Amino acid sequence: LRSAQHYTASARPLVQLRGSPNNAFAFTRRQHPIKTHSFSNRKMATKVACQEKTFFLDEFAERQWEPDHKGTTISYDKAEFTKKIQEAFDAGSPLVDGYAPFCKHIFVENFVGAKSGTLKITPENEHLLRSGYNARTEAELPVLTRWFPGELVEAKTAKMLDVILYSNEQLIKEREAMQDKSEGPGRELPKEVPWGIISIKAQDESVELPMEPITMMRNALGKAEGGSGVPLERAKYDASVAYFRDHAPIVFSK
Repeated sequence: LRSAQHYTASARPLVQLRGSPNNAFAFTRRQHPIKTHSFSNRKMATKVACQEKTFFLDEFAERQWEPDHKGTTISYDKAEFTKKIQEAFDAGSPLVDGYAPFCKHIFVENFVGAKSGTLKITPENEHLLRSGYNARTEAELPVLTRWFPGELVEAKTAKMLDVILYSNEQLIKEREAMQDKSEGPGRELPKEVPWGIISIKAQDESVELPMEPITMMRNALGKAEGGSGVPLERAKYDASVAYFRDHAPIVFSK
């Protein structure tokens, strides 16, 4: 199985550009070299390159299509959603660095009408906050969280979608680490597609919002407990606390 790094290095050369205020790398495409001087051949080669698949919808993200999902729900054909993300990338939307080398983001306009996933805490709504122990899957370790019940607050339609990606290689590692706690092996990952869509966040900003503090802690626990295995970084944790001190996710009851 090829790693995402091997794939992008051999099948789709990339150029790294420093384009964001926090010096996160953004990635854009360089076309394959064309050995013929024929304009029609060059045009055809470019078209073929753009038709190559870069993304697939991972099973972890598919829960957001379920009607009883507690967080941001997506009402859109799954295959068409992935196609739209591919089209955005082909049109020049870059992959932006995430919290680890295996994580990237692609930001697109909210074409599915999804509602914002977080709400600012105010004196008028803070009495609506709830807390409890929750896990995103049956195999994960439940952690203490707080949230606004979606039935009690009004969420507005977000401007943007933050489509969060994990490399194919990372998804394989996490599946292997969780196999003794999962119900089954799951659907086979597409071997030649480098990036899996693992989550979609509806928000107004076209930059990554802080990860919840408790999610950072879960990640630090390791892959066996449903995390990514990335150690906790104090500066990022403090930034997350600063944001979620005044915001909380919107969660709907099943």
